[in-house]
Amino acid sequence: SAEFSSLSLWIIPSGCTAPGTGTAEPEEIGPAVELTHLQRYSDQRGRCERVVKLRHSCLAKSQLSPSCHSGDESLRCMGILHGKVVSPFHGAKGQTKTELEKRVVAMLNGHTGRVNTVQWIHREDCAPESHLVSGGSDNRLIVWEVKNGKSVECTGHTGPVCAVDAIYVEDPKILVASSASDSTVKLWLCNEAKEAECLHTLSFGSSFMMDVSLALLPGSRVPILACGGDNSQVHLYVLSNGELQKAMSLQGHDDWVRGVAWASLGGELLLASCSQDCLIRVWRLCAKSGTDARVEDNLTIIKMKEDVFEVKDGDVSSVFAVSLETVLAGHENWVYGVHWQPPLFKGGELQQFPSLLSASMDKTMILWAPEEGSGVWVEQVRVGEVGGNTLGFYGCQMSPDGSMIVAHAFHGALHLWCKDKEGHWRPGVVISGHFNEVQDLSWDPEGEFILSVGSDQTTRLFTPWRKQDAKQATWHEISRPQIHGYDMQCLAMVGRFQFVSGADEKVLRVFQAPRNFVENFANISGTSREKLLTSSDSASLPEGASTPALGLSNKAVFQGDLAQKNNEEERQFSSVSDQYQESYFHPLIMTEPPPEDHLLQNTLWPEVQKLYGHGFEMFCLASDSARTVVASACKASKAEHAAVLLWSTATWRQLQTLPCHTLTVTQMAFSPDAQLLLAVSRDRTWSLWRRNLPTPESPEPQFSLYAHTGKNTAIHSRIIWSCDWSPDSKYFVTSSRDKKLLHLLIAHISYLLAVGLECGRILLYRWSPGQEPARGHDWSSCGETDISQSHALRVKRLRWRPRTGRVGQENHKKYGQTHGESEVEEQSSWVQLASASADHSVKIFNINKRAL
Repeated sequence: SAEFSSLSLWIIPSGCTAPGTGTAEPEEIGPAVELTHLQRYSDQRGRCERVVKLRHSCLAKSQLSPSCHSGDESLRCMGILHGKVVSPFHGAKGQTKTELEKRVVAMLNGHTGRVNTVQWIHREDCAPESHLVSGGSDNRLIVWEVKNGKSVECTGHTGPVCAVDAIYVEDPKILVASSASDSTVKLWLCNEAKEAECLHTLSFGSSFMMDVSLALLPGSRVPILACGGDNSQVHLYVLSNGELQKAMSLQGHDDWVRGVAWASLGGELLLASCSQDCLIRVWRLCAKSGTDARVEDNLTIIKMKEDVFEVKDGDVSSVFAVSLETVLAGHENWVYGVHWQPPLFKGGELQQFPSLLSASMDKTMILWAPEEGSGVWVEQVRVGEVGGNTLGFYGCQMSPDGSMIVAHAFHGALHLWCKDKEGHWRPGVVISGHFNEVQDLSWDPEGEFILSVGSDQTTRLFTPWRKQDAKQATWHEISRPQIHGYDMQCLAMVGRFQFVSGADEKVLRVFQAPRNFVENFANISGTSREKLLTSSDSASLPEGASTPALGLSNKAVFQGDLAQKNNEEERQFSSVSDQYQESYFHPLIMTEPPPEDHLLQNTLWPEVQKLYGHGFEMFCLASDSARTVVASACKASKAEHAAVLLWSTATWRQLQTLPCHTLTVTQMAFSPDAQLLLAVSRDRTWSLWRRNLPTPESPEPQFSLYAHTGKNTAIHSRIIWSCDWSPDSKYFVTSSRDKKLLHLLIAHISYLLAVGLECGRILLYRWSPGQEPARGHDWSSCGETDISQSHALRVKRLRWRPRTGRVGQENHKKYGQTHGESEVEEQSSWVQLASASADHSVKIFNINKRAL
C-alpha cells in the first residue's frame, strides 16, 4: 500500500525545437539515468499520482461540510469530507465581529475516511476552546488539542460515526458521547495521559440514533445524555456512580429526530429537539424539591405534565422533572439542526440567552426566542434562500453575541448572515469549494485566478480578495462558470477569459466570460476595467448566461434580453411560453465575493461552442502557450479511440487526428514554446509530436510524430499518469506507478520539481544537472508539506503559477502603496503552486525560492 510511483525526466535531442527540418522517421528514445527510489521517501509514501511543472503557498478553500460547530468569538470549525477537519474562520483578538478576518487557520489531518461531525468542547467559564472532537466514516473519533495539534483516538465503533458531543467532567478529563451507524451510542473518557477509555455502550437494536448531546444536571456534576433517533423519541440517560442508567424517553415527535441540544438557563436545563415532522420541541428539566411536590397536589394550578426521575450521586438522592416547554412550528420541511446561542460574559457575569436557531430543508434558518412579558416562544428572524436547485440546510451555528449565524448545505456551501448596526441581517462572505473530487485545475494566462473542475459537476473560479484595510488577501470563489449534468474531468484555458472543458460525455464545451463577470472581476481584483474589456473584445460580449430548464448548455443573455417590459406588455402574453421566465440571470455589481445563491444563478458563463469527434467520455485536455491549438483525448480500450484530436481555437474546427497509443491517453502537455506536444498513456508509453512549419497549402498548425516509446523500449512498467515540461522546453518529465524516477539533463541550471503523491503529500526536489547524474547526486530534496498542509487523499493535479510573485500581493497601488526595488525583488523570489485533490480541496502554496 506504500507503493511509490515513478518520475521520468527526458531530454529532447538537438533539432527537436526547430521543427520542419527534415522528414525523418519518429525516433524511439529513452532516459539516460534511472533512479529506483527517491531517497528516504520510497518506502513510506504513497503512489505518485501527478507531477507538476519544473519551476515554481498555502490557503485551502472549503470542502463539503457535513457538520459545523462554533467556538469562541474568534474561531469556528466545520467538518470536511475525507479525512480532515478545518477551522475556516479566524480573527485577531480585539477585532469586532464585523471586522473579523475570515480565513482558514488550521487543517487537522488524521481521519482516513469522510469526517461526518465535529464539535468544540466548551468550557464552563466561557474561556477559549482548546479541544475539538470529530467523528468520521473510518469508524473513529478523534479528540484534538488545537494548540499543539495532538490528538487522542477512540476506536470501537464498527460503523461510521455520525454524531458526537463532549463536556469537561473534571478538568482535564473529557466525557465524549458518540453515535454510529452500528446502532450503538458509546461514552468515552479521555484523560490527561492522552488515553481514551470506553465507559459504556448502548445498543438500540435496529434503530439508529441521529444525534447526541451531553450536559451536567442542575446543581450537580452528574452528566445527562440525550439521544434522538429514527424511533421518533428522545432518550435520556444519566451517568450516576459509574453506571449509565436510562431516565426516560420523551415522546411527541411523529418522525425521525434529527437533532438534540442542551442549554443551561437559570439553574435549569432546556433541551431542544428537531424532527422530520417539521416541528421543534423544547423541553424543560429542573430539580424538584419538597415544596414542588406540595404544589403538584394543588388542583387549582394548571401546569404542564411533568415526568419525574431520580438520580443518586454517591449518598445523595435528587429528583428531577421534565416537562414540555413549547412546540415551535414554522418550517415547511424537515428540520435538520438546532443550536442554542452560546453563553458569554457580559458585564462581568456569565449570561445565557434563551435564543434558539434552527435550520431546515426548506432553505431557511429561524431564530426563536420567548417574548418579553408573556414568555411565549415566537419567531424573531427568518433568513434563507429563494429559488435555485439546492436541497436546503443540514445544520446551523450562532456566534455567542448573536450577531452572526451560519448554515451548511447539502452541496457543500456555507451560508453566513451578519447583523449590521441597524439590526438588519445581510449575507456575509464565506469560503466555498467543491463537494466532490477535484479533477483538474488551470491558472489563467496572467496568473490572477484559478479555474477548477470536479466530480461535483461544476467548474469554479477562485481569485484572491482583500477586504478593505485587511492585511492579507484571502481566496474566494467569485464565479461558477459551469453547472453541468455530468461529472467534470478536465479543462484547458484558451485565453484570458475563455476555456474548454470536458466531462463524462463525448462533447467538449467552450465557454467565454460575459461582460458582467469581467466588470466584477475588475472590481474585486483591483484591475483596470477598461484594460480587461479591451482584451476580451467587449463589443460582442453578452451580459451573462442562464441555463434553460431541462438543458445542459448555458445560453447567453444580452443587454436586450434584460430590457424590462412595460406594464401593458407584462399583462398580455403572446403565448403560453411567455408566462415562464426564460432567463434567470440578473446582473450584479460586486465589490466582494458573492453568496451561494448568486453563484448558482448569476455567475454562469455562456457556452459558445460544442466540439464533437470523440467516441467515448472525455479524459484530458491541453492547450498551447500561443492559445491557438487545443488537444483532447477520451477514454479508450482500443487504438482507434485512443487518438489525440487537435482543434483550432480560431475556428473550432478539428485540425488533425494523432494516432499512436492503444489505450487511454491520461495526460498531455504542450511545450512552453508551443512547438512540441507530449502525450502519456495507460499503455505505459509516451509519444512526442512536433509542430510542422506552416506552408501556403497548410497555414493551420499541423503536428507529426517525432519520438515515442514502444513495448520493447518503454521504461515505465505501470500506467503513466502525468507529464510536464521544463520552462525552457528542453526536458520533459513523466510520472508512473512503477516506483521509478527517470531523468536526463545537460544544462548548468537548476530546476524545481513538485511531486504529488497518492497519500496527499507534495514533495519538492531541486535538480542540478551538472552534479554527477550517474550517482543521483544531481537530485536533492528541498521540502515537503507537513501533515497539516498535505491533502488527505491523492493529489490529482499540480500547476505552477505562470509568473513569479504572489497573486493578490501585486495590486498594492489600489490601497495607496507603491513597490520599492526591494519589494519587487522580494516578490520575484516567491512562486505559487496550486494543487487539486480527491479530498475535494484546492490549495495554493507560497514557496520562497531563496529559502530552498
